[in-house]
Amino acid sequence: MSTRMIVDKAVKYILFISAILSIIIVLAIAFFIFQESVQAWKEIGVGEMLFKRVWRPGQDQYGILAMIYGSVAVTFGAIILGVPLALGTAIFLGEIAPTGVRAVLRPAVQLLAGIPSVVYGLFGMVVLVPMVRQINVPGNSGYGLLAASIVLAVMILPTITSIAEDAIRAVPDSYRSGSLALGATRWQTITKVVLPAGRSGIIAGIILGVGRALGETMAMIMVIGNSVIFPSPLTKNPLTFFLSQARTLTGNIAVEISYATGVHESALFATGVVLFVLIIVVNASARWLISRQSDVQTTRQG
Repeated sequence: MSTRMIVDKAVKYILFISAILSIIIVLAIAFFIFQESVQAWKEIGVGEMLFKRVWRPGQDQYGILAMIYGSVAVTFGAIILGVPLALGTAIFLGEIAPTGVRAVLRPAVQLLAGIPSVVYGLFGMVVLVPMVRQINVPGNSGYGLLAASIVLAVMILPTITSIAEDAIRAVPDSYRSGSLALGATRWQTITKVVLPAGRSGIIAGIILGVGRALGETMAMIMVIGNSVIFPSPLTKNPLTFFLSQARTLTGNIAVEISYATGVHESALFATGVVLFVLIIVVNASARWLISRQSDVQTTRQG
C-alpha cells in the first residue's frame, strides 16, 4: 500500500472519529443536564414548571413560563431588528461593495463577533438604557425587552452577515450573467435569482443567529431588567410590551446557580433542559423548512 493511500485512510478515520466525538460530547452534555434535572421533574412536575408563571424558590414555586416567554420575546425582537440589517450588509458586501470598501467593512463586521458580551452589556447600560428611558411611558425604567433586543440584534449581526455573505458569493456567476442577459436589472437579479439560490445558507445563518440569541446570558442580565415577571404592555398601547422588564432562561440560571441547592438547583438544570429543547426545535424547524423548499424547487423544475 502506497504512502498516499495510507495517509488518505488515516485522514478519513481521523475525521470520522472527530465527528463521532462531537456527537458523543453533545449527548453527554444533554445526559448530564437531564440527569441533574430529574429531581425537579419528579417533585415539581412537568406541568407545574412549564405552565406556571411564578418563580419563588423560597416558597417552593418553580414556574418558568415567564422566563420562556421572556427568552422568546427578546429573541423575536432581535430577529426583527437584526436580520434585515444583517441581510442588507451581506448583500452589500457580496454583490455591491467595491473591493476597497469590502476590504474595510468585512473585518469591521467580523470584529463584532470578537467583542465580549459583557462589553455589549456595558454599552447597553450606559447608552441604550438612558435613551430608552426617554420614552415617556409610565413605568418605563429603560431596562427591558427593547434595550435587550437592540443589544442582541447587534450581537447576532456578524454571525448572520458572514454566513449569508458566503452563501451569496457561492452562487455561480452564470446565474447572474443569465439574469442580466435576459434584461433583468441588478436589483432584480439579486432578489429574484441570487437570494433564492443562496436561500439554504442564508436560513442556516439566521438559525445560528437565533441560537446565539437564545443562549446569550451576560448582556441580557445587564439590560433586560432581570425581573421574574411575565412581560406585558405598560399601557393600552401594545407596543409598550417591549418596554417591560423580563428575565430569560439563561439569565435565571446564571443569577441563581451559585447559591441554589436541592430542588432549587435541580429546577435550574430543568431550565437548562427546556433551553436545550428550544434550540433543538429551532434547528429541526430550520432543517424541515430548507428540505421543504428544496422539494418545492425540485418539483417545479421537474
